[in-house]
Amino acid sequence: MPSNRTPAWILPALLAVTVTAALVAVPGVDGAAPSSSAVPVAAEQDQAGPGAAAQSEAAQGKPGVKPRPDARDVVLAVHGGAGAALDRETTTPAREKAYRDGLARALRAGQKVLDRRGTSLDAVAAAVKVLEDDPLFNAGKGAVFTADAAHELDASVMRGSDLAAGAVAGVRSLRNPVEGARLVMEKSRHVLLAGEGADDFGQQHGLATVTQDYYWTQARWDALLRAKETARGSKTAAKTAEALADEQSKGTVGAVALDGRGDLAAATSTGGLTNKLPGRIGDSPVIGAGTYAKNGTLAASATGAGEVFIRGAATSTISNLVEFARLPLASAAYEVIVKRLPALGGDGGVIALGPNGDFDAPHSSPGMLHGYLTEDGTVVTKVFPDESPANT
Repeated sequence: MPSNRTPAWILPALLAVTVTAALVAVPGVDGAAPSSSAVPVAAEQDQAGPGAAAQSEAAQGKPGVKPRPDARDVVLAVHGGAGAALDRETTTPAREKAYRDGLARALRAGQKVLDRRGTSLDAVAAAVKVLEDDPLFNAGKGAVFTADAAHELDASVMRGSDLAAGAVAGVRSLRNPVEGARLVMEKSRHVLLAGEGADDFGQQHGLATVTQDYYWTQARWDALLRAKETARGSKTAAKTAEALADEQSKGTVGAVALDGRGDLAAATSTGGLTNKLPGRIGDSPVIGAGTYAKNGTLAASATGAGEVFIRGAATSTISNLVEFARLPLASAAYEVIVKRLPALGGDGGVIALGPNGDFDAPHSSPGMLHGYLTEDGTVVTKVFPDESPANT
């Protein structure tokens, strides 16, 4: 007599189909969860699949899809924050040179590492350390002030070969927070340490420490005073030179690299937001939000409205779109940075580097200070909005 019971193999098979379909995310749907594989399978862009239609649109340059990366054959890239960038009409030649030189120094520091066949992790750490030591940028020496006139800094690093990561948040005495982040990754069983514990951990392992006055700069102090005036209702404080200067370098610094072994890495560091509440932590030390690296997909470092980048899991979502939806790097980054995050209420940008050397720097903010180094040693820096228009 025939049985009315469902065969035992049916439900597992249906479950497998459902899970597979869920993993293959498409634009307009939240990115799938990261794969648990330590060494991911590279996304093959020439293979038909869930992202084939989007790739076709990209190739034809249709609206809503970024058709191509900003550069190719890139081995290292850095950013100095999203914001208004520099205004070409009011920026002096000396100020323009200072920003370009700062980005270039960071790129050359990373290049020295790569030329010695160092790792991509070594390269991004070296590049970010240079930016942390430059008072022009909102990280390390140039960190902005909190609401109580202190400095609390965040940083993270990630290695694409095995998804190893480390981060520090709210540190107040590490000279170079990126070194603290790497120390957490290599010398502890944790991913993120915060506050006094992170400072103590760094000091115990010999990292350089400083007192709070090391981070002080006149420009950041003036920006704090103007921010407080604005918060009290001033109509003019936000338009002052100090406030505008702060806007021009808000956000973070970061780096992404691809070494001769084909390994990707990313690092991000920040002083946070001017006049932020003590204890506030943004996206920079959050793996998958401000920083992400995964061999076969990309290395990415973000800058902008940190809370929005956390809510949108920005950098890991770009990686998921490359891996699971088979989108090209530029299309995946555009989808997240330009189409999804502004809908959550914030702007910003990202530098993203693929395993084949494709590089893209989409941003919804008016500008983003950044630069990159190509395989042949060419250095490119972009500091004016017309050099890197917003991808709106």
